[in-house]
Amino acid sequence: MVLVSAVRDYVNRMLQDISGMKVLILDSQTVSIVSVVYSQSELLQKEVFLVELIDSISKSKESMSHLKAVYFLRPTSENIQHMRRQLSNPRFGEYHLFFSNMLKDTQIHLLADSDEQEVVQQLQEFYADFIAVDPYHFTLNMPSNHHYMLPAVVDPSSLQHFCDRAVDGIGALFLALKRRPIIRYSRTSDIAKRIAQETAKLMYQQESGLFDFRRMEMSPLLLIVDRRDDPVTPLLNQWTYQAMVHELIGIQDNKVDLRSISNLPKDQQEVVLSSEQDAFFQANMYENFGDIGMNIKRMVDDFQQVAKSNQNIQTIEDMAKFVDNYPEYRKMHGNVSKHVTLVTEMSKIVEERKLMLVSETEQELACNGGQVAAFEAVTNLLNNESISDIDRLRLVMLYALRYEKESPVQLMQLFNKLASRSAKYKPGLVQFLLKQAGVDKRTSDLYGNRDLLNIARNMARGLKGVENVYTQHQPLLFQTMESITKGRLRDVDYPYVGNHFQQGRPQEVVVFIVGGTTYEESRSVALQNASNSGIRFILGGSAVLNSKRFLKDLEEAQRIARTSSSVV
Repeated sequence: MVLVSAVRDYVNRMLQDISGMKVLILDSQTVSIVSVVYSQSELLQKEVFLVELIDSISKSKESMSHLKAVYFLRPTSENIQHMRRQLSNPRFGEYHLFFSNMLKDTQIHLLADSDEQEVVQQLQEFYADFIAVDPYHFTLNMPSNHHYMLPAVVDPSSLQHFCDRAVDGIGALFLALKRRPIIRYSRTSDIAKRIAQETAKLMYQQESGLFDFRRMEMSPLLLIVDRRDDPVTPLLNQWTYQAMVHELIGIQDNKVDLRSISNLPKDQQEVVLSSEQDAFFQANMYENFGDIGMNIKRMVDDFQQVAKSNQNIQTIEDMAKFVDNYPEYRKMHGNVSKHVTLVTEMSKIVEERKLMLVSETEQELACNGGQVAAFEAVTNLLNNESISDIDRLRLVMLYALRYEKESPVQLMQLFNKLASRSAKYKPGLVQFLLKQAGVDKRTSDLYGNRDLLNIARNMARGLKGVENVYTQHQPLLFQTMESITKGRLRDVDYPYVGNHFQQGRPQEVVVFIVGGTTYEESRSVALQNASNSGIRFILGGSAVLNSKRFLKDLEEAQRIARTSSSVV
């Protein structure tokens, strides 16, 4: 519960010592930080009767002197300006100011100067400048996530802004954990190196005193890597529950928007998927799709016995009907109806897009060699009328990443076929992906071609038979964690920053992926942590990706790269 608990503790401390009716005022980022760890009903228990955004509260003039205002904001210059205006003409009886990261001295002076009526009761830094989506997984929700793919010369100030936000988030995380790490980064990534160096500068120079915690026997490790080292994972369809919901429907701050589904009752148009608040989800978030259906059926069967109903439930549609027919069931198990709705919707999408067919080929491309068979399988799917444009594009990308050096002629044939079959196909997007994340750009050996151990492992896996053809892929992160656990992470591939080196195995590791994480990777981390290797891993990144988001970032980077090259 490490990350979620850390942020919850901060929110508790903000709210519990201030008695009476309160209004909680957040900004567009802290609203996400709070909402993933605290429910509406919990806020009400703390006497928070109103939650407002700082820019909308700025527009209101009405006096609310009976309320105490609790502000929780990122320390941006924009928020400081909002605060100054609000303090110069106070509407609330008391002001309690909390910032999610370090304030500059100048910012503190500006706020003090604006508080002429002395309404500010306290001002504190609470280091919760990251969104704790799961106990071992955080994100920074960076809107301009495509910046990591662009060379520094294209837009230096936006890139600096991107790096600053990453450094802020990582810095706050380690302050919340009360640790100062040894830092390493991916050798081939300029942006990973830059973020690593700026983080080291923050922790060992600029704010050295703040990070001077009690020395541990073994310092934690912060490893900063680049999404482009593993472009395969965000391109694959997913078949475990949490990852699949994000891939097919989308999850934002642990909420799933279901408004596009017709005839859903109002209370189910947005549902929360949180391992902290939902025991069924916690037990099933990493299970594969086939097992989820069975587990939901078991839950429905349990209730049927209570309801003395003996309808014969065989299909997902039967389950959905059953839930509709029993309003008291929804009251007792709003939770179950939520999961039935999600599984029903995902089953429809899988059927419409023929994803079982598509996914089998994707997994073969990601996990097994065999270029001739792969070319034939991708060609057949490109010709299949039932396959959607986005699935065609992903298949060609996966083939290109795998066989870019081996079959340039076939690759051109697939490019041409893709362009003729899919009107939406963005010309050159696959080539842009290869330029960004092709074999020459990657730090590690993504397909295990050069590593005899991996070749042996793949052969053994092939012989034993894989338990599930749809979930055989392991993200690169899995191998990275294995290397760290065995003390084999190569210095030449992952250099240290400064003269802080590590002898022996760390007990805590934070892996930050510039460009974003996936739920498949967070599942790998959770399973690794459950394996009792003696090392606790935490995963974080600039965004949480599914294939749509990854492709959108790629398109945006391609568009900017084109525009800037035509200007030159």
